[in-house]
Amino acid sequence: MVLPTDPTRPFGAVLTAMVTPMTPEGAVDLKAAVKLAKKLVDDGNDGLVLSGTTGESPVTHTPEKEELVAAVVEAVGDRAAVVAGAGSNDTVHAIRMAEQAAEAGADGVLVVSPYYSRPSQEGLYQHFVAVADATDLPVMLYDVPGRTVVRIAPETYRRLAQHPRIIANKDATGDVYAATKLIAETGLAWYSGDDGLLLPFLSVGGAGIVSVSAHVVGAHFAETVRRFDAGDIAGAVEVFRTATGVIDALNGAGAQAVMAKAAVEAIGITDNRFLRLPNVAATDDEVAALRVVLAEAGLLSDGAVAHQPEVSELAEASSAVGH
Repeated sequence: MVLPTDPTRPFGAVLTAMVTPMTPEGAVDLKAAVKLAKKLVDDGNDGLVLSGTTGESPVTHTPEKEELVAAVVEAVGDRAAVVAGAGSNDTVHAIRMAEQAAEAGADGVLVVSPYYSRPSQEGLYQHFVAVADATDLPVMLYDVPGRTVVRIAPETYRRLAQHPRIIANKDATGDVYAATKLIAETGLAWYSGDDGLLLPFLSVGGAGIVSVSAHVVGAHFAETVRRFDAGDIAGAVEVFRTATGVIDALNGAGAQAVMAKAAVEAIGITDNRFLRLPNVAATDDEVAALRVVLAEAGLLSDGAVAHQPEVSELAEASSAVGH
């Protein structure tokens, strides 16, 4: 495995933490996953994260994860980086998942802090290094203390950044100030793990975002990044604001997998919103409220799928109003 050539954005700029579509009987639906992955890339995602929390990683199993990675890698080719979740509070299990991701053709692995066990900083360090040592794949760390109860300390980041394959971090701490310092101190590519913080993270040197809302507003995020990179900060803010209703709808209750599946069903990419327990599908009332938001964002029209804007169309629309 050759490490990505762009150290500033090794896995792209806009990555969707992709849901894992299921059949009504509860099996992983590879055909629907391929359709969704292609649509996300068409909409401007240059990376996909499979089998993360939004992908229901705790309740999908080894053969399913491998088949999912292999199918999506084949479907998107070199159009997007495919990052596979290798997260567990059992280090041996996380290593096994990383090895299987490599065998299935993934471009990298996402390794979350071990949850529930509440390891020490030394335990965190050794866990991440053990997974990074297991394959030739580049590693994106994932710091999400709201789910794991532990937070990666600055000194631990600095130690981990010395590993040749630990090259990125998904930051769901909400702490942009800490990221400001750590980006400079570690040299890691820093991705926002919170949809609403894309612009603040970009402003302090972040690489981009690993997003739930990009299931339906990936084009908006890609155009936001493009305008930010071009120095058009006002234009970036304007485009980003058009996505805020969707961001709130998909993240507000903290049930990202639930609402993301409801959203991709509502816009016609998948034909159901089934999840495995302990998650349960969005209710009809929740879906009705979501559809209002999607319609207001121009993603639904008269109960049918609306034309979803390409990145170029968003750029043209923004230029037309003076940017």
